[in-house]
This record gives sequence, structure tokens and C-alpha cells, in this order.
Amino acid sequence: MYTRSAPPGRPTLSFGGMGGPPARDVIVLLAVVFATFSLQFFQFSAPTLVLLRLTQAVWHGFVWQLVTYPFIGFGGASLWFLFQLLILFWFTRDVFAQLGRRHFWRMILFASVAGGIVALLVQLAQDRSTAMLDFLPFPLMQGQLMLLSIMVAAFATMNRRTTIYLFFVLPIEARWFLGIEILFAFIEFLQPPHDLAGFLGICAAVGLTYLYLTKSSLRRGLVRDTRLRLQRFWIQRKMNRMRKKSGLRAVPGDRGDRDVRRGPWSDKIH
Repeated sequence: MYTRSAPPGRPTLSFGGMGGPPARDVIVLLAVVFATFSLQFFQFSAPTLVLLRLTQAVWHGFVWQLVTYPFIGFGGASLWFLFQLLILFWFTRDVFAQLGRRHFWRMILFASVAGGIVALLVQLAQDRSTAMLDFLPFPLMQGQLMLLSIMVAAFATMNRRTTIYLFFVLPIEARWFLGIEILFAFIEFLQPPHDLAGFLGICAAVGLTYLYLTKSSLRRGLVRDTRLRLQRFWIQRKMNRMRKKSGLRAVPGDRGDRDVRRGPWSDKIH
């Protein structure tokens, strides 16, 4: 589904290809989404899953929903869910391989919680009742839909020049998918029940994923430069102390600095 010419010395990404076994975290993530999706159709487990999805109950103390809702599979029983899961697997595998475990989970937590807060605030601003609604709130951003938005945004940010075949036909550079997924979410918003809060929550998650990855790269660069400066400062101080203890002094070059006082080893060196 995408092709990329990898620079020398770097592994080639293999989106939708034979890319080797996925990481255990990716398998666990997809298994949780699939299991919770299946359990929503049984009476004994459905009420528990409602408590884990994002709802306005967050304002009444159910704050854990901001963390759990991306991992609770959402939607009707159809093959479309399996297709979404397949696409999620392709993107998630490469994003995890590029970020590593710590930054991968931190990015999901940061973007999903922030997107959930934006959606809740928009819903509150619309003066909706906090009682149980006729439909599940935020249908545009529940479960795997939020995870897909985050993973596509992360992949597009880190692999801007990668060519992705949209609908397996149209070759488009990955960087444009930041806007394309917002466009898709807007088309879904136009359908009833016109989930404005969910649409803006998706927009916030996509934007914050981009900022997290770009600012993290900048921050890592600043930290690395600062560390190198401190190391150079420490080594210079250590060399100065050693030179003072040994009595060594700087030897003048051939620039005419003959009046500079020489150390005891200068004659032997010359």
C-alpha cells in the first residue's frame, strides 16, 4: 500500500508488505480492541464497556474514560470493522517500530486524552444535557477510530515523503494525509447525528500528534546539544586542573609571541 526508498543504512519500511513479525505491544493493542468490540454485543459485558467509553460522565468523576476509550472497539458488526483493524495494524506496526515503546504509548495517551477533553468541552458548550442520550456520544472518535487518527497522523509526520496509495490506486505523499483524514472526518460529521464535538476532538488529536512528534524531535536535539556543551565544559575544566597540577604551560607558536613565559618542558619539546 505504500512504497518508500530508504536512505542507505536505514531499514526499509514495509507498509502492507512482508515486514517481519510485529511487536508484542502491537498485537496486544489490536487484540484488546477486537475483544472489546466483540464483547459489546453480549448483555453480560456491554454495561461494563459503556463505563469505559468516552461519555459526559467524565464530569461526574468517571475520569478514567479519557484513558480507556481509544482501546474499546466501536461500531456495528460488519466487515468494515475488520478492514479498519487491518489498516490500524499496518500503520501501528511501522509507527511503533520508529518510535519505540515509551514514545509510542506516551503519544497515544497525550493525543487521546487531549482530544477527549476538547470533545467534552465542545459538548459542554453546546448546552447538552449530561443525562444518558439516545445515542452513544462522540461516535466519530470512539475506540479504533481515535487510534486510526493518531496512527495515520504519526506516520504522515514521520514519513512525509513516503508514497501511500489511497484506495490502493491514487499515489499520494504521506504528508497530505494529515489533511485527508481531517477531510474524511468532516464528511462523517455531515451525517446525522452531526457529531461536532467528536469531529473537533479528532482535529485536536491529529494536530497534537503532529506537535508531539515535531516538538519531541526539536527537544531531543536541544537536549543533545546541551549535553555535548556540558561535556566539553567539564573536559576543559578537568584538563585545566591537570595542567595546573603538572606545571605545564602553553607553548607559543610561530606568531612572534616570544615574550610569553615558557614552561619547564618547552625547551625539551623544541
